[in-house]
Amino acid sequence: MNPVATHELIVTIVSRGYSDVVMDAARAAGATGGTVVHARSIGHKEAERFLGVTIEPEKEIVLITVSSAKKQAIMKAIATQTSAQTESKAFLMALPINGVIGTSAAT
Repeated sequence: MNPVATHELIVTIVSRGYSDVVMDAARAAGATGGTVVHARSIGHKEAERFLGVTIEPEKEIVLITVSSAKKQAIMKAIATQTSAQTESKAFLMALPINGVIGTSAAT
């Protein structure tokens, strides 16, 4: 039996320097915080495009844990501010979480 996900992990990959835009949009929609991970792309020239988004070397990954009920509103707010057509070149997805322990569990 699979447990029902009560929380979601919103993952937003943006060009370096745009994590504040992501977090401002997320907070305005009800998120209480997040984690920013600095990252860089590696791989072959042929693999530079993923789902229509060009992967650039310097990125920031914003991880936000939210209740499943808030996910859609927060994702929509982030997407409105940071679409793939803006300079942030955002890629956004959500993954179900089957259990949460810690202060972020109330988000």
